[in-house]
Amino acid sequence: MQFSAAAFQEGQVLLIDKPLHWSSFQAVNKIKWLLKKEYGLKKIKVGHAGTLDPLATGLLLICTGKATKTITELQGQEKEYTGTFHLGATTPSYDLETEINQTFPIEHITEEMIEQTRASFLGTTEQRPPIFSALKKDGKRLYEHARKGEEVEISTRPITISAFELTRITLPEIDFRVACSKGTYIRSLAFDFGEKVQSGAHLTALRRTKIGTYDVENALSIEEFERHVMENGNGKRNIGI
Repeated sequence: MQFSAAAFQEGQVLLIDKPLHWSSFQAVNKIKWLLKKEYGLKKIKVGHAGTLDPLATGLLLICTGKATKTITELQGQEKEYTGTFHLGATTPSYDLETEINQTFPIEHITEEMIEQTRASFLGTTEQRPPIFSALKKDGKRLYEHARKGEEVEISTRPITISAFELTRITLPEIDFRVACSKGTYIRSLAFDFGEKVQSGAHLTALRRTKIGTYDVENALSIEEFERHVMENGNGKRNIGI
């Protein structure tokens, strides 16, 4: 990654490790503000290549300048996540954004049942997105309908899961690693997993580790990116303008 006004304007794909509770929009705005402030840029295009929920951490690709033209291509690449399902309870949002609304028994769940359920998600299947999502229905975001208590019909759509590994099973928690296609909701995967083991489940932790060949191990935190920009921006604010 080159830290100069000219490089950011020409176009770069920034690997950012998004912190917990930040929205993708907040991260983009922070990067844009830093570049304009430290390099004296009046205008610069900045956008992200795939939303990451505020309750998730991990890899966020942020494109600057001419690299924003590659966003659609980047969004279509396979993604990898790690995280935790909590069995025995569901929430309306399928994660920790909302409170538990139902509880279920887990005593009947066996290792064999868990393994069969894991295997059933591999390949191309149909998935129903969560009601608490940014998808649009009748001109409004689904989460807007949900927060008003409105019931809407949500169609399923095909997704592909190429890898699904359970890395820790300590009921009621199951840790996982999953590689999946664009449009896959890991929250819905948690909910569906709970149903298939005749119980319930919701997502309690999520981290995006890869997008295509990009790896979060090579990403900078917001604080690290800010430090590099400030170190390289001083005295160079008019470069590339």
